[in-house]
Amino acid sequence: MSKATFQNLISNPTLSPVNTRRKFLKQTVSATAAVIAAPVIVPSSVFGANAPSNRINIGAIGTGRISHDHDIPGVWGHRDVRIIAAADVDANRVADAKKHVENYYTKKTKKRYSGFTVYENYLDLLANKDIDAVLISTPDHWHAKQAIDAVRAGKDVYLQKPTSLTIEEGRKMSDAVKASGRIFQIGSQQRSMEQFRVACELVRNGRIGQLKSIEVRLPGDPSGGKTKEMPVPKGFNYDAWLGSTPNVYYTVDRVHPQRGYGRPGWLRCEQFGAGMITGWGAHHFDIAHWAMDKEYSGPVEISGKAQFPKPGSGLWDVHGRYETRMVYDNGVIVTGVTDTREKPNGLLFTGTKGWIFVSRGSYAAAPNEPISTKTKALQASDPKILSPFTKNDTVRLYKSTDHHANWLASIRSRKPNITPVEVAHRSCSACLLQHIAMKLNRTLYWDPAVERFKNDAEANAMIARPQRSPYNF
Repeated sequence: MSKATFQNLISNPTLSPVNTRRKFLKQTVSATAAVIAAPVIVPSSVFGANAPSNRINIGAIGTGRISHDHDIPGVWGHRDVRIIAAADVDANRVADAKKHVENYYTKKTKKRYSGFTVYENYLDLLANKDIDAVLISTPDHWHAKQAIDAVRAGKDVYLQKPTSLTIEEGRKMSDAVKASGRIFQIGSQQRSMEQFRVACELVRNGRIGQLKSIEVRLPGDPSGGKTKEMPVPKGFNYDAWLGSTPNVYYTVDRVHPQRGYGRPGWLRCEQFGAGMITGWGAHHFDIAHWAMDKEYSGPVEISGKAQFPKPGSGLWDVHGRYETRMVYDNGVIVTGVTDTREKPNGLLFTGTKGWIFVSRGSYAAAPNEPISTKTKALQASDPKILSPFTKNDTVRLYKSTDHHANWLASIRSRKPNITPVEVAHRSCSACLLQHIAMKLNRTLYWDPAVERFKNDAEANAMIARPQRSPYNF
């Protein structure tokens, strides 16, 4: 984004800087190309014994909607990067990924591109020594396990959010990544969208006075979903797809569409995730932590309630409308509410001298995202709050303008990126704590240092879930 565009953004609260994902990438690619292309002397071990030291070879684990529309296109256009393999338990989808990538490179290079390898088992992809890094874009219940296996195999990781199905899984993953020394980045791309960084800098620099509260507005999910048992499609390893979760019968609304890349049913099943509180919450509560400087901590008090589907209303059982409240040790109260016409998707920061509201504007990571296309990207109670920064504004946060490019630059430099593993784990934990409070419908007290509830065996039992063999870890 040019300096003139940025100055226009912070002086005009009605300007939405990102209209579409295509426009966003077009605006940022020139800014990030210099970072990616900068000459760096890198040991050959960083990129694999058989890979050229000036190229990053990438494998994609999971080839569904987000992989197809967001993660693969997010890296394939960068200089000296090649996507050379993919793994998926759905044979049709991994075949489509092969075609998707090969067609792109053929068009780009004007030469027939081949050599893309497909796998059913992601462990076989991780065993390929030519692969330096992986994009993990699988359903939530597989995230932590696959990230652990990847870093232990010596691969750098870009992981779609949320980090984990449970707090215990997230802790294991964070510890494994740190022990491995590999580069990890969570796909919380809002950190690389200028309006979110600017909003956090304005809050930290006291533009709204002392921060008192943050209201996080998220979508809800509908009930429904057909429950009729169906035969498992040919070429789909359903047992492996279920992974560590319980063995239940197949029906398409529990998994993903057999054709196309529409929003999958598993997002609405608690067996595989917590619903919107982690699905979108992993983005927004991460921004809340960033603005509060609480990226490596968490709340000390949590309460919440939610509407859950009634028995017999269908297959989908994640929360619908909800209200949550978290208190942090700095006294800031963070509330979560279902977004409405009056309270659109985004974050409202309120202080002693005014407020700031920030949202994605009309940006969507993939088609059919539950987001208004008319929401303003950055607003304030007084236009002066959004005036250009001065020398008195001393807080400056990590700047990234392209999330995937930031990950690639981190791989090359071996320096931290904008969303490292512990930050990712803490953001997801805040979401999962709210989900536990929704379930118990009472106030809980959390110790973020040891990651345990205080004097509450029932709540502590919900930090983890039983895991099905042989996919347990």
